[in-house]
Amino acid sequence: MTINELVNELKLTVFAGQQGLNKTISSAYCSDLLSDVMGNAQENNIWITLQTHKNAVAVAVLKDLSGQILVNNHQPNADAIEAANEEGIPLLGTEKSAFEICGLLYPLLWNK
Repeated sequence: MTINELVNELKLTVFAGQQGLNKTISSAYCSDLLSDVMGNAQENNIWITLQTHKNAVAVAVLKDLSGQILVNNHQPNADAIEAANEEGIPLLGTEKSAFEICGLLYPLLWNK
């Protein structure tokens, strides 16, 4: 599944990183602790979080993640938007909780 397909399927908002919308998603990782994501997320994961700052974008770049979904109506700050656009990391948003997004993602990514 691509980021663009995910955006359409879950009606996500695209805040930044539009040039990365064709990236492929292999799985998902849900955490708000940056060190946890650095230690455990895998390449091409979509990251579910409420972290809205540019350091989160840096972690996504470091781990070669497909993008980030910001939950609970969180919106990225200006520095995060700038970094995501520079790095091609899609920053997506939803009003749904992390629990809801994980539940919606599971059948999309695992029941192929």
